[in-house]
Amino acid sequence: MKEELSDFLKIAYKYNRVRDLKEAFEEYPVEEEWHKGKIENVLKEDSEDYNISYNIGDIVFVKEYNYFDGKKGTNHFFVIIDKDNTAVPIENFGMLISSNLDKLKFRTNKLLEKDNFNNLHKDSIVKTDVVYKILNEQIIFKIGTVDSEKIEEYKKSFYESLQDKKLID
Repeated sequence: MKEELSDFLKIAYKYNRVRDLKEAFEEYPVEEEWHKGKIENVLKEDSEDYNISYNIGDIVFVKEYNYFDGKKGTNHFFVIIDKDNTAVPIENFGMLISSNLDKLKFRTNKLLEKDNFNNLHKDSIVKTDVVYKILNEQIIFKIGTVDSEKIEEYKKSFYESLQDKKLID
């Protein structure tokens, strides 16, 4: 395990809760999201502020990748909850955001209401039981942010999911 990872990420790795991005797209198909994976449905008319550096709390739009069967998965939202701690971070760690509110029935999915800071078009959920690795080059742009209290709430829910599975005390 990398020494430069935060304590949160060390625990996430230890309990096999860091997953490849492709798993997020398989479990939460973009076709079920309000934006249908189309960038033009997400971008504001004035898109000058989309190419900035990414920080913990940023909501980012992640571009396509290939599924196991060769089909292309398309774009999805994630909230960055941690980064690698190297001098020039290349990996971000995020939790998936979905507009499928039916998934609120799962305890680890937390409501994220749309507001002027996160710039979501619809109330959504954050899936907190798994952390996904996101490379900088997979991010198309940032759309908004959530505050540090929300990030801590998501991390707490993550730890609770490990406790529910009796992986940690």
